[in-house]
Amino acid sequence: MPVNLQKGQKVSLTKGNPGLKNILVGLGWDTNKYDGGFDFDLDAAVFLLGEDGKVPTSDEFVFYGNRVHKSGAVEHLGDNLTGVGDGDDEQITVDLSKVPSNVQRIAFTVTIYEADLRRQNFGQVENAYIHVVDQTTNQELLRYDLGEDFSIETAVIVGEIYKNNGEWKFNAIGSGFQGGLAALCNNFGVDVV
Repeated sequence: MPVNLQKGQKVSLTKGNPGLKNILVGLGWDTNKYDGGFDFDLDAAVFLLGEDGKVPTSDEFVFYGNRVHKSGAVEHLGDNLTGVGDGDDEQITVDLSKVPSNVQRIAFTVTIYEADLRRQNFGQVENAYIHVVDQTTNQELLRYDLGEDFSIETAVIVGEIYKNNGEWKFNAIGSGFQGGLAALCNNFGVDVV
């Protein structure tokens, strides 16, 4: 039975699951009855962070345009342009055994593509969640339903996994940003052109 988290809660991934190596991080969402003439295109992205909370290089930014980290530790499984359908809208796999030693945290984020142009924000998104699945057993380990009302934000840090005393843990963050992907990249030290 998965652990259901609230904002700010932290839970160990590896303590109760010794030998955990391959996880699937699924993110999902629905849009409410908004008709602004544009589809919603939400995009998951991953930032592999050092101790300072910044990416060591811009290569540690994994998204639909850079789907596999050079170490092979993180892979984005593809961009869902509409979010239509049930279940996960976008998925990321993580091989914990391949995470580079200089990476202390892996942040999972969601942004709205062309949010300003399309006049969209997370106040128009509902049922947003992140969950972590053990790929070996296909067992859901944890789930975090955002539930917060982000009225003006166009980017959200949903959660992160991080190393602590040799264990991998998950932190349910749910922190919103204005400024979309560029704001997140700036926050994590990714150079945007």
